[in-house]
Amino acid sequence: MRILHVAHQQLRKYGHTRVSWAQKLYHGLVKNDYLVQRFSDRDVAAFEAPLGIRDLGARQANKRLLQTAEAFAPELVLVGHCDIIGNDTLEALRRLCPGVVIAGLNNDPLFVPENYAKIEHRCAVVDYMFVSTGERELGAFGGQRAQLRHMPNPADPAIESADNSTRDDFEHDLIFCSKSEAYTDRGQTVQYLRDNLPAELRFHTPGSFGVPGAWGRDYDEALAASKMGLNLNRQEGGHWYSSARMAQLGGNGLLVFTHRAADFQSLFPPESLVYFDTARDLCESVTAFHRDDARRRYWAANTRDFFHREMNCTLYARYIVETSMELPYSHDYAWVGAS
Repeated sequence: MRILHVAHQQLRKYGHTRVSWAQKLYHGLVKNDYLVQRFSDRDVAAFEAPLGIRDLGARQANKRLLQTAEAFAPELVLVGHCDIIGNDTLEALRRLCPGVVIAGLNNDPLFVPENYAKIEHRCAVVDYMFVSTGERELGAFGGQRAQLRHMPNPADPAIESADNSTRDDFEHDLIFCSKSEAYTDRGQTVQYLRDNLPAELRFHTPGSFGVPGAWGRDYDEALAASKMGLNLNRQEGGHWYSSARMAQLGGNGLLVFTHRAADFQSLFPPESLVYFDTARDLCESVTAFHRDDARRRYWAANTRDFFHREMNCTLYARYIVETSMELPYSHDYAWVGAS
């Protein structure tokens, strides 16, 4: 199958990238033996623009996408976070490639008004829309062309390659990486932990409280040096919503603490993720697991196993393709029918 994958591929980062769900999707597509042509809208716009000014290259990037589609003749087009590409271009692509299926993918939260509008906008032209929030909350986007489906944040064995559940030699006992302060009060939770965790517990906070952020290889090394990790989203309670952080932590074998309100207990096996309701609950759980390393290892190993066995990039990509092309499912996907 020929698949055109349109997303921000971070080509101009030159290796110093954030962990990218678009990259994981590409890896998964290739592992399933699909023929994949990548198109990075932001990078093409910058390459094509006078003086490399990206905004001046938007129109040309849309033309180049149609040129790519005409040459490649895709059967399926996957449209990720690529705001430069207009809906009119996708309609033109559909006319250019009769019979093509177009699926949208959005990995950002619904509580950000701009992102909510982006999903609504794309639903008018795509056949399927995959969103990282659970299907209970996607009904608001109904009534347009797109059918709505949940997609998880997957682990990738090439990226989440560490297994901290087997180790006890760490530089950090607990890590929380964060930069964004919009639409959130999670900093209050982090401050509570800083004030109330045992003094001997080493709490590392890249990106906040004066600690420099970690990207690319620095981020990988920070996770590899950490025993436990906080999955604090900017807002909690979205059904099955989490930032990609949870897969990055759990996939590397860190013990993961996440809010109960997202209902991941209906998706993940028992004794894997550690759930909390309040900052006090969280503080008590972190302290308890810190002082019981055998239990920490057992729960972290269960989480890592689930990510790599049932929520890996290969199954993730195959699910998106099979759903989009309305093919019979080749696997009993954990997130289908579990809600």
